[in-house]
Amino acid sequence: MLPKPVWLGLCLALVLSGAAQADDPFITVASTTSTKNSGLFDHLLPRFEDATGIAVRVLAVGTGQAIRLARNGDADVLLVHHKPSEQQFVADGYGVARLDVMYNDFVLVGPADDPARIGGMSDAPAALARLAAAAVPFLSRGDDSGTHKRELALWRAAGIEVGTVSGSWYREAGAGMGATLNTAAAMSAYALADRGTWLGFRNKADLTILVAGDQRLFNPYGVILVNPAKHPHVKAALGQRFVDWLVSPQGQAAIAEFRINGEPAFTPNAAPP
Repeated sequence: MLPKPVWLGLCLALVLSGAAQADDPFITVASTTSTKNSGLFDHLLPRFEDATGIAVRVLAVGTGQAIRLARNGDADVLLVHHKPSEQQFVADGYGVARLDVMYNDFVLVGPADDPARIGGMSDAPAALARLAAAAVPFLSRGDDSGTHKRELALWRAAGIEVGTVSGSWYREAGAGMGATLNTAAAMSAYALADRGTWLGFRNKADLTILVAGDQRLFNPYGVILVNPAKHPHVKAALGQRFVDWLVSPQGQAAIAEFRINGEPAFTPNAAPP
């Protein structure tokens, strides 16, 4: 048993720690690199913090890693962009509910001289099939992110098993969107990017958007409160306030106001309460 002075000191430390947390509340949000790299969080979070007094600490990683963090209880809220994985997260009991927040789209980018001649195509899998036939360099994120998951689904729709050609014309960066685009620009390679990161990306070199508009490039984002029944330490009340704010008229207006070089990067689409 601890001596009485030590025990009292420990109790006092715990009380002071709890008081400090109450005075300076914060939550942890596991999210994707696109929400951070695009500048969206820099736009949204000060508005939320001003409205609520709750600080937000963001873990910006690929969607797959963000979901793993949330599954392990290392975040209070999950905000990512791969709906099947999000729905599975909730179905497995790790999330309370998935709510639509916003959407944008994916774009196929590549060198302006477009050696594969895919520019202007509206069928993304057909464009990828043409890339494969031409054996021109394509750089994948290769990181289990939402963008990577969508890219693999598009290759499957094109009837191409990229695992069999990895290391030839098909390369894997194993990196985030910004780093992948930097490498693609240096290689004059094609790549799939989310529009938000693409708009904010400064080192485009001769890369340009070649394919867009296919419904299969639709990119929805969802927000999920991590289930406190799975992880009792989750700050459910504070996290729920963040979720509620994002889907509120105020949060949705803040998303709509966000622009990159004058262009909207995300479109809010939360269902009315």
